[in-house]
Amino acid sequence: MTMNIQELLQRSVEQNASDIFIIAGQPVTIKVFHQMHTLEEKRLLPDDTRILITQIYEFASNRSQDKLQEKGDDDFSFSIAGLSRFRVSTYKQRGSYAAVIRVISFALPDPESIGIPQNIIKLADIKKGLVLVTGPAGMGKSTTQACMIDYINKTYAKHIITLEDPIEHLHSHKKSIVSQREISIDSESYVNALRAVLRQAPDVILLGEMRDYGTINIALTAAETGHTVISTLHTLGAATTIDRIIDVFPANQQHQVRLQLAMSLETVISQQLVPSADGKLIPVFEIMNTTPAIKNLIRENKIHQIDAMLTSSGNSTMTSMENSLYELYKKGNITQETALLYATNPEVMKRKLNIR
Repeated sequence: MTMNIQELLQRSVEQNASDIFIIAGQPVTIKVFHQMHTLEEKRLLPDDTRILITQIYEFASNRSQDKLQEKGDDDFSFSIAGLSRFRVSTYKQRGSYAAVIRVISFALPDPESIGIPQNIIKLADIKKGLVLVTGPAGMGKSTTQACMIDYINKTYAKHIITLEDPIEHLHSHKKSIVSQREISIDSESYVNALRAVLRQAPDVILLGEMRDYGTINIALTAAETGHTVISTLHTLGAATTIDRIIDVFPANQQHQVRLQLAMSLETVISQQLVPSADGKLIPVFEIMNTTPAIKNLIRENKIHQIDAMLTSSGNSTMTSMENSLYELYKKGNITQETALLYATNPEVMKRKLNIR
């Protein structure tokens, strides 16, 4: 049988796959609502994965495979007209080529139709400061980010610059002007792109990921100097996120970083996708806005007290993951087991559920 990547992508999109796995020794596999399904029974041989990955590179405007061959991995995106957009990570494993492909729809969905409430999107209304969307991989952070950018684009006349690796959602110019830069194609690195972006008159900067000391340092500076910066971190929970940022810096800089965060951090949104009672996936959010009390906790290095403050808040503008899960449970949207499984503090969740 001749391997055909376009046919596999077509079938994956038709079955509402979020991810596609092309790995030798395993049939082509897709992930649908966090469940794995095989598209075919035939196990892929190394020659099969090589053929499929070569076809992927051809679809990506005949992108060179040099980086994959020399470095062992590569990240990029491409589109197939009338089908979908795809974010690709290719890599070598056990001497053969492999790929994981994320399916990204051309059009951004209406946020409320996928469970992102308007109060989350409107957190992008700020005039300056840092907004972080956090959570484990595959939990919808990029979609939430993109919906926030789309809201700004439709609502305000601003210059939005996105720095991504690779570009996922494409934004057309609406009320705003949108410049989208892909790392390794349009700029050598996140750090170089961030330094340059401050000379490009941005109002809003979307930073795909705050990966390391360099990107975090410049992002904080950008947020301090009057820009809106929206970015992601692979952390779960506001307190954990703040600790992670501070811990990136040497000990002798951490006091200054706490002061910077207290001044520039506006919001931390932590996000998970959890299985609903009807077998689908729905997002659940923890929201921390930096009130004067939160700012004091950050300045005074009492970050461990933030979780308790969020738990006691319990409203639409500030709430813990446990409060959000409990609300979904009370509405019958999720089971008790799901609420416990996805709680960041299981003991607090048990008390809410009256479990001894």
